[in-house]
Amino acid sequence: MKAAYLIGESLFEIRDIPVPEPLPDGILLKVETCGICGSDLRRWKEGPYPGSEQLVPGHEVAGIIEAVGSEVKDYRPGERLAIAPDVHCGTCYYCQRGLYNLCDNLRLLGITPGYSGGFAEKMVLTRQVLENGIVHRMPENMSYPQASFAESLSSVLACHDKAGTSLRDTVLVMGAGPIGCLHIVIARARGARVILSEPSEIRRNLAQEFGPDLVIDPTHEALVERVHQYTGGLGADIAICANPVAATQAQAIEAVHKAGRVILFGGLPKTNPLTSLNGNLIHYGEITVVGAFSYHPTYHQQALDVISRGLIPTDRFITHTFSLEQINTAFSAAAGGQALKVMVEIQQTRG
Repeated sequence: MKAAYLIGESLFEIRDIPVPEPLPDGILLKVETCGICGSDLRRWKEGPYPGSEQLVPGHEVAGIIEAVGSEVKDYRPGERLAIAPDVHCGTCYYCQRGLYNLCDNLRLLGITPGYSGGFAEKMVLTRQVLENGIVHRMPENMSYPQASFAESLSSVLACHDKAGTSLRDTVLVMGAGPIGCLHIVIARARGARVILSEPSEIRRNLAQEFGPDLVIDPTHEALVERVHQYTGGLGADIAICANPVAATQAQAIEAVHKAGRVILFGGLPKTNPLTSLNGNLIHYGEITVVGAFSYHPTYHQQALDVISRGLIPTDRFITHTFSLEQINTAFSAAAGGQALKVMVEIQQTRG
């Protein structure tokens, strides 16, 4: 079978490897699609980290069960599955309190060494993944690309539950990548007005499709001033930093009103993770600043349901599709800014 390995900065290699055998308590999944995530892009640009050279990346997976181990009773060949990356331990302080995304021993498919992902024609799901991972059956009316896309939506749904987004809110979304555009859609679905801030003209144009009420170019407009003007001098109720840029976090504190909520959704580069926030605005204005990382497994099931009901325009999000053999082109497209969600169709062959 064919599998993609990251062998250098911005360079995948397609290899022919043996088909893995499922353990007696595991299953073999024929991978149909795997989406490209922002974290995949960061790793692609930097090259493989030590210990991951033999790891198949990819964690937004959808496929069909090809074989099950002799001890597996809950799954059968032919069932279609949507897979997300998180595999929790179930025993640590956080798992015991249902905070699975904060697990002290969290493992991630396609990211943690030993947990190969979905940029391969087939992958094994072990008992640990089946019991403590995020594995859900696909709704009958759902395509494989839609099922892969559910992983991205899951974290956005969890974020807006944490933020308490409601009809009375004005939400500032900072960043118009695929995740930022999902924040627009979900905030609007919850009844909020949405302001979008995005420096890229290409991204701003793509995001217009999702109906933000106001679009700001922060490189040529005073972001905080424009937000206050739009809100009658008050400021936004919620600001979501959906990009890996520390400066937007500082701006978010200034853009919300007293008792506003700032959600740090996008992680900063590990080589430069520090940010600077106006402590007095937070203190005297009682502004809430919280992180939003990953999600409880129930949000993945919710995302599949929301997509199957047609509430998310996945056809507008999934703008580019490539074969596994074209994976380097696929990543270049995802990094180039002109695509939103890029899918790799694993079983597809193109000339």
